[in-house]
Amino acid sequence: MTSQDAPTYPAHWTADVLLRDGRTAHIRPVTPDDKELLVEFYARVSDESKYYRFFSPMPVLSEKDVDRFTEVDYVDRVAFVLTLRGRMIAIGRYDVVRAGEAEVAFLVEDAYQGRGIGQLLLEHLAQAARERGVQRFVAEVLPDNHRMIQTFRDAGYKVASGYEDGVISLEFPIEVTDTAIGVLAAREHEAEAASIHRFFNPRSVAIIGASRRQETVGQLIVRNLVTGDFTGRVYVVNPNTTAVSGMPAYKSVAEIPGDVDVAIVAVPAEAVQEVVLDCAAKGVHGLVVISSGFAETGEEGRRRQRRLVGLSRSYGLRLIGPNALGIINTDPQVSINASLAPTMPPRGRAGFFCQSGALGSAILEKVNNRGLGLTTFVSAGNRADVSGNDLLQYWEEDESTEVVMMYLESIGNPRKFSRIARRVSLRKPVVAVRSGRTTQGVPMGQMVRRIAAPPQAVDAMFKQAGIIQVDTLEDMFDVAQLLAHQPLPRGRRVAIVGNSDALGLLAADAAAGVGLAVNKQVALPAEPSPEDFEDALDSAIDDPDVDAVVAVYIPPLNVSGDEVANVLAAVGEQSDKPLVTSFLGAEGVPELLRVPDVAGSTAGRGSVPSYSSVESAVRALAKVVEYAVWLRNDGPAEFEQADAADIVAARRLVQDILRRRPAGGELEREEVTGLLAAYGVELWPSRAVATPEEAIAAGAEFGWDVVLKATADHLRERPDQAHVVQHILGAAEMSDAWRFLLEAIGEPDPAHRTGFVVQPNARPGVPVTIRTSEDPLFGPVVSFGMAGPLSELVGDRSYRIPPLTKRDAAAMVREVKAAPLLFGYRGADVVDVEEVERLVRRVAQLQNDLPQVSGIELGLVLVGLEGAAVLTASARIDPVDDPRSDWFVRRLTAPAADTLPS
Repeated sequence: MTSQDAPTYPAHWTADVLLRDGRTAHIRPVTPDDKELLVEFYARVSDESKYYRFFSPMPVLSEKDVDRFTEVDYVDRVAFVLTLRGRMIAIGRYDVVRAGEAEVAFLVEDAYQGRGIGQLLLEHLAQAARERGVQRFVAEVLPDNHRMIQTFRDAGYKVASGYEDGVISLEFPIEVTDTAIGVLAAREHEAEAASIHRFFNPRSVAIIGASRRQETVGQLIVRNLVTGDFTGRVYVVNPNTTAVSGMPAYKSVAEIPGDVDVAIVAVPAEAVQEVVLDCAAKGVHGLVVISSGFAETGEEGRRRQRRLVGLSRSYGLRLIGPNALGIINTDPQVSINASLAPTMPPRGRAGFFCQSGALGSAILEKVNNRGLGLTTFVSAGNRADVSGNDLLQYWEEDESTEVVMMYLESIGNPRKFSRIARRVSLRKPVVAVRSGRTTQGVPMGQMVRRIAAPPQAVDAMFKQAGIIQVDTLEDMFDVAQLLAHQPLPRGRRVAIVGNSDALGLLAADAAAGVGLAVNKQVALPAEPSPEDFEDALDSAIDDPDVDAVVAVYIPPLNVSGDEVANVLAAVGEQSDKPLVTSFLGAEGVPELLRVPDVAGSTAGRGSVPSYSSVESAVRALAKVVEYAVWLRNDGPAEFEQADAADIVAARRLVQDILRRRPAGGELEREEVTGLLAAYGVELWPSRAVATPEEAIAAGAEFGWDVVLKATADHLRERPDQAHVVQHILGAAEMSDAWRFLLEAIGEPDPAHRTGFVVQPNARPGVPVTIRTSEDPLFGPVVSFGMAGPLSELVGDRSYRIPPLTKRDAAAMVREVKAAPLLFGYRGADVVDVEEVERLVRRVAQLQNDLPQVSGIELGLVLVGLEGAAVLTASARIDPVDDPRSDWFVRRLTAPAADTLPS
């Protein structure tokens, strides 16, 4: 094969992946340069595995076999290799045997079998095959090769089998199904949770860069590990001394006599690469890189960070950092403080993830001051590898973590974050602060692309996923302390109990401002007895029209308030409704309001959270109410698959257009009509006309009662209708309409996309618009609003992230400020809102199914009493090399150059 004949290497199929045990590996298409790696790999494979693969003894590969396995065309013959530590540990391939059908097989080195490698190869081969137009895989397997048979059956596809001549034949379609995606998500969850579990539960830790000098980073970490009562072994590595803090110092990690699970790295940035190699040779699971001097310093630091991530993953290591504060696990069975934080936070019910090291210190101080307590803490620094997505996977299964708190400065993979967070939120609340909400900025050191989608779309993603998004760290702690200690409310109805009329009114006003309904207000005497307070609280909690209680207490002079505190704690422990207070203006969970916890947390379930002001208490309660409402109404909802959608026809149409116009571009009207029709959306017919004669002919073709409309961009969808003449019933009226529009706007100019169209007249209705877009990082976005410049100017649009549930679409239509126009505003008729919701769902599904569609706009939809008329629509398609493959294969975010912020 000459260089001119060589097929194009599909670089977008290359990825870092996680094995079932949480270690990383690298998967990529095979190349002719892999011949030597293949021979070495095959020599390490057992005779039994070779027999299972080739159905006969085959101790060595012939030169012809080696060529056949490494020289492929990446279309009809595709092969992937999995590498670790620079060695090939598995190879898989498919060969097309007939149109749309390919035979698949793979071989895994015995030492790495049982780690889910066969499943990974099958996922990536299937994704490549789908891109190449293959619809079905077939495989031949020996009956006693149970592991391989199970790999195919566990993939989530519908596998049919037969038996002939001592061989089992398997065949299955590789179309992506809900079952297959569910299987993939479960494997992804298992691997990522396992990788984080090893960080939080190490049996041994090595500190590379440990120093005898006081106030150095290495010395501080040693001190924190020892004084934090870490239950595992601590090793220190320093080639320039024999002992650090009374412990023997080793010159390298390789010299440590025992195993090392986690390495804490605190050496200069330029020396970290050598440390990675040392740790890899030792078999370390993961690195926590405290060292700075990476992407936060500029271009050279970015290159150094990319090399660090690539090297770590190539040797199977996960990485927290660089420029990280560290990790903490308060579980007394572990008790690890591998961070720069001088004080171990108390045991609690919340896990915390943040990115900024400096902010992490402030967070831990705030945790201590509030008495909130944490289960685990990660400050990921530049977040080059381990991210918030990984922590969510771990916390989902961690029984001791009941609340998740996240401070997010950037989101590397928003689609994956949304998918995981929505699942986690069904089990436990996630409270998040997102910096840069307005600017969508990316901090220095965060090597991710900016999100081009509007901030409202990102907010919508958080809302859809059930994430409780707050504006400040103070708000985050306010909400978390309520979630960690009190039950969820059943609704928005609130009772206010207190001995201050002024504060009671403030609480009522605050409640009304955040959408809570004050159904009961109990005013106690200025000097209430503990019994008075207890009776009032019990009465409010027992009231079936009350879902939560706000208690306000200002003690009289010379009264400590201890007795009332005991009442609050007792009622809070027994109540099945949340109770919040502003007790003495205290912030957090004061000791007087705590309930003992048998699990060892600082404060048990039933402890009453206190706030510095009643407004803060009410705001926190409102956020928790929104989560409870989401959990009850939106959480369990299923995504709708439109029965009328012809996805195959739509994909074929897009492929045909890209075949004719490889660069893509705006679609012709007929193409838009066909694309929308595949999803059950009918575009109102129209004819472009350039002369009065053409307009008359079009009117006759439609049977008259038509409109003549100017299409100039500066005139479209104008509320004054100056560019439209309606209800044209014959040739004479069309001639008059033509003259009128010429006088109003001038001669049509096709060069500037101005002209006239004729359409059948639609029934009167409310004009709305539905739009979608495809963000390269964020994925698909759909928006809804009323048509016209006023809605555009005030930004009155709602956003959601496909796929949508029926509830998502219904909420979109109702949350725009102009929504009353659809529901009988000022005596008008209520229009067909269900049809609007259907259109939103169908267009959203189209955008979700077809990443090549970079945008759709139903520019003018008239919604009437029965049905809706889509009068104008446009769409654009563009070629996509990697069509959101994170949904169909597992892969870690690549530390590539093109992920740098602009």
